[in-house]
Amino acid sequence: MMELVFATNNEHKAREVGQILGGKFIIRTLKDIGCNEELEESRETLEGNAAQKAEYVAEKYGVNVFADDTGLEIPSLGGQPGVLSARFAGPGRDSEDNMDKVLELLKGQNDRSAQFRTSICLVVDGKSHFFDGICAGAITSSRAGLEGFGYDPIFQPEGHELTFAEMSKEEKNAISHRGRAIRAMSDWLNEQV
Repeated sequence: MMELVFATNNEHKAREVGQILGGKFIIRTLKDIGCNEELEESRETLEGNAAQKAEYVAEKYGVNVFADDTGLEIPSLGGQPGVLSARFAGPGRDSEDNMDKVLELLKGQNDRSAQFRTSICLVVDGKSHFFDGICAGAITSSRAGLEGFGYDPIFQPEGHELTFAEMSKEEKNAISHRGRAIRAMSDWLNEQV
């Protein structure tokens, strides 16, 4: 079985990706390879940040690795929070504060459409490959649900009555932006074997 390092220390994301890949690959985290540093995300795009992290880990640790960056994109806010999603309300990366800021900015807005977009950079044998996943939906007027993380309590995917935070992990993974990007990466990897 192929071993891949997921360039994250976010246990929620690592578990989610492991579930999506369904045991086809051995997934390691940064902690597993002894990388305890905070990886830089200083690029202006999701793709750029994903590449910055994956290429750094591949070069420094000599492993096959993938990194992702995800953004919540809200057209009525000019595409914000986008690449700054994790730090939208400040450098503390506080999900509650981030949700509060989005809800406040959308007060009185008729257009509450939004999409989550994940960009993955996979580095295998020193070569970079990119995969995207998008989940369209809308921002609710208040939080609902206790599952998930980040903006999940205020994001309702298109065609569904529940927010991501009200769905089971399996339901969310079947339609989520990260799920779609991971499956695209998995399909590509399976074609290479």
